[in-house]
Amino acid sequence: MSQLQYSEEAPPLRVAPERVSPFISRLRGPGTAARRAWRGTYLRRLVIADAAAAVVASAAAVLVHTGQVIPWPLAAPPAVAVAFPAVWVVALLVSRGYDKRSLWEGPEEFRRVFLCTVSLVACIGTISWAFDGDISRDFVLVAVPLAATVTVVFRLLQRSWLRRERARGRLLQTTLLVGHPNGIAALHEQLVREPGAGYEVVGCCLPSAVSSGGFFDGLPVLGGPDDVASVVRRFEVDTVAVLPSRELDGVALRRLGWELEKTSAELLLAPAVTEIAGPRVRIRPVCGLSLLQMGRPELGGVRRLVKRAFDFAGACLGLIALAPVLLGVAVAVKSTSPGPVFFRQERVGRDGRSFKMLKFRTMEDGAERLLHQLAQHDEGNGVLFKMRRDPRVTRVGRVLRRYSVDELPQLVNVLKGEMSLVGPRPPLQDEVARYDHVMHRRFLVKPGMTGLWQVSGRSRLSWNDSVRVDVQYVEHWSLFLDLMILARTFRAVVRGDGAF
Repeated sequence: MSQLQYSEEAPPLRVAPERVSPFISRLRGPGTAARRAWRGTYLRRLVIADAAAAVVASAAAVLVHTGQVIPWPLAAPPAVAVAFPAVWVVALLVSRGYDKRSLWEGPEEFRRVFLCTVSLVACIGTISWAFDGDISRDFVLVAVPLAATVTVVFRLLQRSWLRRERARGRLLQTTLLVGHPNGIAALHEQLVREPGAGYEVVGCCLPSAVSSGGFFDGLPVLGGPDDVASVVRRFEVDTVAVLPSRELDGVALRRLGWELEKTSAELLLAPAVTEIAGPRVRIRPVCGLSLLQMGRPELGGVRRLVKRAFDFAGACLGLIALAPVLLGVAVAVKSTSPGPVFFRQERVGRDGRSFKMLKFRTMEDGAERLLHQLAQHDEGNGVLFKMRRDPRVTRVGRVLRRYSVDELPQLVNVLKGEMSLVGPRPPLQDEVARYDHVMHRRFLVKPGMTGLWQVSGRSRLSWNDSVRVDVQYVEHWSLFLDLMILARTFRAVVRGDGAF
């Protein structure tokens, strides 16, 4: 077992200073506190925005009553309207809506806002009933949901701003990877692929069997597991990500955690079940130990009924709201090129069952028969045929594809229960024939009109990345995840990311 150094003085690193990357050399300047200064500003901005959202919601609730403007006394007592912004901020604080561990990424932040909304309505109702208060139900039912809506919108805008800043190389947290080479290479690739997460990998610590002082996967090797604490102190590293390693067993890992408590670094553990970690993984105490319990994907029962109800309601509303657009596109397709308005193609859905997927026709009639002539110009990922300047696509079809309008008839497939609003991409039969056992996991759920594939780069993704995001959706499915994907879909469609 590796024994960690416990002296306050940092022992010499087993790496030549001239081999350290220029980025590492610059870390001695600002330090951890300076790099994290933006977090306080971000949090204060959230508190001010949440209070402002409550002011707007309170004013709206005072003025609006069944669609009519009413006098102040009939809407709610003045004290209630004035106090509501403070009550809303305190309620978010109690619901841990300002916990920094959930603010930067993931659905947990929005789940807490939702729980805060429900809890606050219940609390106000209970207090009003218990003390025979005169708080207007109209005020509560307008002010609280409206405040929650404005809060969520602003937090989404904040996240979008943060991701843009990180894409420019700002507001990053320096990260040290610790583990065996294969695991470090995989995690490094994942972090580079997601710059919006904000982890700037600056080096790694490999087992002693691997030569230190050199480079691995483009990263400077700063030592072994014994040197992690000293590396963190010397370079003021923000985050340490530890992968499974014999050198860092339970006892050594606990000691490392104690040692890092003396620094400002955060400790992240990347378990062997990283690809399926999330809602399915829980910490379960057994015989005094903390074990990770991996649950089954929750794809049936009440959750499936909720998803089906959500899909049915969304498809109905979508068809009604978009009826003029659908009619206009149908006329444009029919009047600009000979052939049918709709293109029906056999796809594979849940449990491997086939169905006819609807799209607006964007190519010349009979375009599939010309596919073999264009095979040599394939710009896809090796399994899916894609071509940026496909000559079979009509002039109107290019516009429809650019903004994914050709996909709108699939609302009919959703209404019939063959597809979902959100899910994996519906594959062709010949694609399925080349699937391995991993990709067959996607058939546990219905294919979707949109999904992680569509909002993660679409046609720009490699085949391995397409597999990863589809399986990731199945493993992590939740209604909150669907709502986040739908929100990101709008942005991806407007920008036309990866569409061709």
